[in-house]
Amino acid sequence: MNEKTRALSVHLLTATGAVFAMLAMLAAVDEKWDLMFLWLVVAFFVDGIDGPLARKYDVKTNAPEFDGVLLDLIIDYLTYVFIPAFALFKSGLMDGWTGWFAIILITFASALYFADNRMKTKDNSFNGFPGCWNMLVLVIFALEPNFWICLAMVTVLAVAMFLPLKFIHPVRTERWRAVSLPIAIAWTVFAGWAAWVDFHPESWAHWGLVVTSVYLMLAGVAQQLIRERW
Repeated sequence: MNEKTRALSVHLLTATGAVFAMLAMLAAVDEKWDLMFLWLVVAFFVDGIDGPLARKYDVKTNAPEFDGVLLDLIIDYLTYVFIPAFALFKSGLMDGWTGWFAIILITFASALYFADNRMKTKDNSFNGFPGCWNMLVLVIFALEPNFWICLAMVTVLAVAMFLPLKFIHPVRTERWRAVSLPIAIAWTVFAGWAAWVDFHPESWAHWGLVVTSVYLMLAGVAQQLIRERW
């Protein structure tokens, strides 16, 4: 397999995310939330490995006819934003006006954020909350907090998208990567586990989701506060 074929294969791998997004959406329409999240976890896994492969095989040089960054953003908007927002609204976890407020705020703010060319910092972290609503909504499904708590979390994170706060990229942010990457992998495992058992309230996966989510959400801010030597 030559370099061009390998590079094209990476684009094809990235594009499978759109298929997984469609499968997740079909499950969501039927309110099969466990199946929906399983497909989203698969899409999340693909999103985690296609970037390193794209850099390894230099897709910008060897397969420049396809814009991998644009392809990735399109799929991320579906799997990170659109489908989770739909699930949050349709599930009834945020009822009445709070549900309408959440889906409008999530989709509108995320569209602006995904088009913002200041999204990435110099150390390949994200500048502002990177619109990972799939992570938040999955935790909400697992824990089922009061809808006022849900509303507060959605509002705070939507505002945080446009604040000078750093959020790590578990793969690309080099600082603390030895910790961040395993925790991101653990989050993926806990997410799949929670969905597999249909968010059973006694599942240990819920505690794993909470712990790993808190780290992934706050590690970047902690890096801003702690000197570079650590």
